[in-house]
Amino acid sequence: MTILVTGATGNLGRLVIASLLERGADPQSIVAGARDVAKAEDLGVRVARLDYTDPSSVAAAVEGVDSVLLISGSEVGQRVAQHQSVIDAAKAAGVTKFVYTSAPKATTSDLVLAPEHKATEELIAASDLPSVILRNNWYTENYAADVARAAETGVLASGAGDGRVASASRKDFAEAAAVVLLEDGHIGQVYELGGDVAWNYTELAGAIAEVTGREVEYQPLTADEQLAGLQAAGLDEGTAGFVVALDSGIAAGALADTDGTLARLIGRPTTPPRRRHPRDRLISRSP
Repeated sequence: MTILVTGATGNLGRLVIASLLERGADPQSIVAGARDVAKAEDLGVRVARLDYTDPSSVAAAVEGVDSVLLISGSEVGQRVAQHQSVIDAAKAAGVTKFVYTSAPKATTSDLVLAPEHKATEELIAASDLPSVILRNNWYTENYAADVARAAETGVLASGAGDGRVASASRKDFAEAAAVVLLEDGHIGQVYELGGDVAWNYTELAGAIAEVTGREVEYQPLTADEQLAGLQAAGLDEGTAGFVVALDSGIAAGALADTDGTLARLIGRPTTPPRRRHPRDRLISRSP
């Protein structure tokens, strides 16, 4: 069985390949799809050029592959067309397992990121590819900048209100992808994946305070306050508005659900934002 991982040089892609190898996959059975193949040379597996915007490169990378992991692209507003090229190539190549990293409740969520994921899921369904959908909640690492800023200023500011986030580490989500790719079955499943614990920003502020040894206050912001602050920090209006919309979705509960599916898939508890041993902390004194 040959597995193609798209976006293989990204943060998640690298961890998926590492997880596949840790679980015993033959390095020669893994193909790392990357826009810049030089960046994939350290992965220890076969490498193929794969640029979402170049359908010929996608078709060449997928040729002869049994399973494909489509890691969603990072270019918001362009992802549906980019994903379509991978779906079309996989269909033409007769791929027998197609796995996609989507967003929580993508087909029903009001989260600003959901529409592109919803559209991609619909394209996959229309293709009749044997598929598995992994609806990943937030990566805890997404909050590294917020944690660093709060550790410096003593303030954690957000428009997320009292909304909870069932985050887990990227490694947790990468392991789930590896399990689904390597195991028989899973075809037709839509997995809602999240951490075992859903936390809010008040609890995050407390965790940062515990680790840094200084008081950290959570400062809830209105949408207008957050927008003004982000623009004052140098973000353009569109980007700032996107961040505000994300936090508004969190405040409304878009990322709060967790039912243990991720832990069951990977066979262990998910990684909490902060663990007792300092070297295991995602929130820590080290960057």
